[in-house]
Amino acid sequence: MYVPTQNEETRIPVMHALVCTHPLGAWVTQADEGLIANHIPFLIDAERGEFGTLVGHVARANPVWKTFSKTTDSLVIFQGPQAYITPSWYPGKQEHGKVVPTWNYAVVHAHGMPCAIEDHDWLLQHVTQLTAAHEAGESSPWKVSDAPPAYIDSMLRAIVGIEIPITRLVGKWKTSQNRSNSDRRGVVEGLIARGDEASVEMAELVKTRLIQP
Repeated sequence: MYVPTQNEETRIPVMHALVCTHPLGAWVTQADEGLIANHIPFLIDAERGEFGTLVGHVARANPVWKTFSKTTDSLVIFQGPQAYITPSWYPGKQEHGKVVPTWNYAVVHAHGMPCAIEDHDWLLQHVTQLTAAHEAGESSPWKVSDAPPAYIDSMLRAIVGIEIPITRLVGKWKTSQNRSNSDRRGVVEGLIARGDEASVEMAELVKTRLIQP
């Protein structure tokens, strides 16, 4: 990924936070037939390894757990907030006219060598943790233990665990760093006025990370 210095994010906790809030990763690996991509919700264990460890699972029927490369690192892409930026938001448009549209986004690329896990107890613990993480915001959180044990066992037999110890973590925050403070403020105002969730989230990134007093 091309990352200009001004867009580089190197703080591990900040990148981990994006993974936690946007956990659906695009897992890309090399196989004999070429590149394979799968979209998987991951948990990140920040305590395991220098950059953390990604933990997820795939359907047993999905051949990726047998065919992923054992010699070339996988790549998992996590897409955070993103939004189209119109030059109409820049005060500079009226001042000099030297403005063009762009796209703001925040992404994390995690690299590492995956391993497959078929252990029943590991899988039960994993789906219990994954469920707890994503049910936490529900008014009546569903728990794995709410389902009949025999049914859960049958479901566990249908999946395979995936762990990816992260060997390289790359963050890119393209959030109007190349614009003047007045233009950045125009971006924040425009995004907030647009009002959709992604735009508001991007406005917060621009506002809290980049605008100076």
